Amino acid sequence: MVQVEALQTNLKRLTNFLVYTKNYLIRHNPIKEALDSIVASLKEALTVRKKLKMARYRVNYNLYRFNKLESQIAENSQHAFLTGKNLNATR
Repeated sequence: MVQVEALQTNLKRLTNFLVYTKNYLIRHNPIKEALDSIVASLKEALTVRKKLKMARYRVNYNLYRFNKLESQIAENSQHAFLTGKNLNATR
C-alpha cells in the first residue's frame, strides 16, 4: 500500500514536471530563439561595412572641421607661435 502511494506521488510529480516543462518550452522556444540570434548575427555581419563607412565618414568630417577651426584660430591670432606648423608642435 505504501509503495502504491509512493508510486502515485512520483507519477504525479513527474506529470507536473512535464507540464511545467512543456509550458516553459512554449513560452521560451529555444529553437526560435537560436534562429533569431543567428539571423541577428547575420544582419550585423552583413551591415558592418556600411557602419564602417559611416564611422570613417564621421571621423574624417570631424577632422576636417577640427583642422578648419585650427587654421581659423591661427589666422585670427596675433601670436607668432600659432602660425604654420608650430601649432601642431605646441599641442
